[in-house]
Amino acid sequence: MTIEKPKVEASLSDALIPIVILVILLSGSVYLFADNSSFGPNQIALLVSMGIAALIGLKNGYSWDDIEQGIVKGISRSLGAILILLAVGSLIGTWMLAGTVPTLIYYGLDLLNPSMFYAASCLICAIVAMSIGSSWTTAATVGVALMGVSIGMGMSEAVTAGAIVSGAYFGDKISPLSETTNLAPAIAGTNLFEHIQYMLWTTVPSIIITLILFVIIGLGADLPDSATGIEEMQTLLQQEFNLGIHMLVPLVVLLTMAIKKVPAFPAVAIGALLGGVWAAVFQPEVITSLAGEGVSALRGSIVVVWTALFDGVSFSTPSDTLNDLLSRGGMSSMLNTIWLIMCAMTFGAVLERVGLLKRVVSAFLKGAKSAGDMITRTILTCIGTNIITADQYMAIVMPGRMYKNEFEKRGLHQLNLSRSLEDGGTLTSPLIPWNTCGVYMHGVLGVNPLDYIFYTFFNLINPVLAIIYAYLGIKILRIPIPELEEEQEPQVTKA
Repeated sequence: MTIEKPKVEASLSDALIPIVILVILLSGSVYLFADNSSFGPNQIALLVSMGIAALIGLKNGYSWDDIEQGIVKGISRSLGAILILLAVGSLIGTWMLAGTVPTLIYYGLDLLNPSMFYAASCLICAIVAMSIGSSWTTAATVGVALMGVSIGMGMSEAVTAGAIVSGAYFGDKISPLSETTNLAPAIAGTNLFEHIQYMLWTTVPSIIITLILFVIIGLGADLPDSATGIEEMQTLLQQEFNLGIHMLVPLVVLLTMAIKKVPAFPAVAIGALLGGVWAAVFQPEVITSLAGEGVSALRGSIVVVWTALFDGVSFSTPSDTLNDLLSRGGMSSMLNTIWLIMCAMTFGAVLERVGLLKRVVSAFLKGAKSAGDMITRTILTCIGTNIITADQYMAIVMPGRMYKNEFEKRGLHQLNLSRSLEDGGTLTSPLIPWNTCGVYMHGVLGVNPLDYIFYTFFNLINPVLAIIYAYLGIKILRIPIPELEEEQEPQVTKA
């Protein structure tokens, strides 16, 4: 009969060691790999830091079986999000193929009003990002076109970049196709569509204020008839796809299911399959061109739609910008995000299992009493994580893991947490020059985040508004405070 080694409560230095090592490794990752750091280097940093945390746990008396059970439990929490992300990848692929997303982009570009260029740029990017679920792709395609128009007119590049980032992140934040919008509720343990609905209380007022500010700044600015980049894109969209209101039926069906509170995974999966049917019916020319010569219509439709579901679509139009905008989707496009989620959840699970996470949380939450204190500290932690780790996914995963149990203990619904993770994590990432999002935006827009930060009104207003709401008690959901129950874990003694 083996005698278990008594568990020793972790000290604050124990808890900080793996976090400090992670910060150092992630900083090195960003320095060495720049905006490619999220495609492998960060995952290695997480796993190495997880190993350090596991060693500290072993030192404090935890067995490897204890740690392994924590890892399995942690990863299992993310399986729902992983399934949704795979379905989202399929949906993006079939909606591109079906002409649903191209139709949304086409009508979005129509909103470009010569008298309100900045506000129109923000709104266009919002529509495109909401339809494709990617702020990065929006900035690199439509955003680049809008920057070209701005430079040609001699307008402020910093203000234009601020409008593009504001719109792109608004659309990304409320799109069910967005990775971060799926990640935040998965970490907090909330429903995707309820999460989006709850975010609207802070997101909609913020974008309205943002648009008003851009209208004021851009009032009197004229856009000449030479804005051929936008017109050329619309012409190419018309040439490549059969466009029309009926192409938006898959979107209407998905929104209807969301309103009816159909669970996210089946709703998105049905939307993806419907997109495939719509592509086969309404885009035969597109399917024929993708299938290649000598392939029958039936076989071509099956192969192209099937490929869109698992590997997305790739278009070859005369415009490289349009190709970059439309060539995406498929389950395979989500594999790197899933890889990062699993590594992050593993790291967090070990911290939690061996008591390191609890030690850090108790130190940081000391003195936090009200809902305003909790939400403010969550948002500030997200911002700090963005600054320190230089990665928006980490800024959602780590604070989410740290505060999930505390929100429940204090009678605060997890929707408060998932909204705060996006208010503080998603939105502040492009404002930090060394964050992967800031580096990326600088690269594609040609404007330093330190220059456009003062004009990213949406990204600045939303976190502040969320904190004001919290202290005023506006739209703060509460739940009954659970009875104090000790989780069945080995007894821990203080050193």
